[in-house]
Amino acid sequence: MLRADVVSTILERLRKAGYHIVGSHSAVKKCHWTHVALTERRFCYKCKFYGIASHRCLQMTPAVIWCWLRCLHCWRAEPGDLGLQWDDTKLPTVDDPAFIAEKSIEEQRKIISGYKGHPKVDPKMFEEAMNPKHVAISLSGEPTLYPRLSELIEEYYKRGMTTFLVTHGVRPDALAELDPEPTQLYLSLEAWDEKSFKEFNRPVLPGLWSAVLQSLDILPSFSSPTVIRITLVKGFNDHERALEGLAKLVERGYPTYVEVKAYMNVGYSRYRLTKENMPTHAEVRSFAERLAEKIGYDVVDEQRSSRVVLLSRIGKPIRVGEGCPGGKAGELPEGTEYELSERVK
Repeated sequence: MLRADVVSTILERLRKAGYHIVGSHSAVKKCHWTHVALTERRFCYKCKFYGIASHRCLQMTPAVIWCWLRCLHCWRAEPGDLGLQWDDTKLPTVDDPAFIAEKSIEEQRKIISGYKGHPKVDPKMFEEAMNPKHVAISLSGEPTLYPRLSELIEEYYKRGMTTFLVTHGVRPDALAELDPEPTQLYLSLEAWDEKSFKEFNRPVLPGLWSAVLQSLDILPSFSSPTVIRITLVKGFNDHERALEGLAKLVERGYPTYVEVKAYMNVGYSRYRLTKENMPTHAEVRSFAERLAEKIGYDVVDEQRSSRVVLLSRIGKPIRVGEGCPGGKAGELPEGTEYELSERVK
């Protein structure tokens, strides 16, 4: 079977899983919090922390099944998950950034259109959601593999949108060349040294741990806020040695914020990890507090339902969005955290 046929097969499987494929390598998928914001008026932690309106947030990727890592916790469909083989290190073609931006918004509107007339959805919120104001360039895959990423960010800016870019830092060259910068830049970390990186993130190319360290060194040069997101995985990086190593990496990158967030057993990660690898919010909070003490950051916010804690070196976080109607956080009653992780699937 030709590689193109394999990719076509994979993309069709993703469509059945709720992904809206854009062009040859991009995708949009409805975020759980978009649904919850519209139907229950509960909003995600990005609203609580940074003012991002959950119902107006578009979640997309310009590299849906392409990455230089095969992380155990990733949502992405990896070759071992599907019993198929393809070159997941290089995009097959390079679609035009204006096309990707326009079509991703079009697909988001198709997704949202199903909420029209929904008895639990406020008509004003529906109309707002039909005109997204923010794009999370993450979802799946490694966005910096798309060689026209700066142009894509610029296209979203032309449409009046803010951008959060999430990367694993494997392309420091791409980060150094970003112009314009994203509204906020995330660098995801799970490993604390090269050995744990090879074990958990499973790089498919040599030298990628050095690339991550180079990306950390680049972070302080950004004028936009930067975030190191630490995904806490129970049984992997929730011990003291990992805490010490991660603290040193955070100090090296000197980000504006650190988000400590629990791993959730969703997407294709269910082929590789289990529900037992998900820490509770109390465990996330404890780890975050110990990390904050080591790096000299303040614990400034948290959202229990998402099992995430925010650390900051600047005090109160910068609000980059308009916030959410009513300003309510997305908390659930005590004892229902796992219910949410189940519903994310």
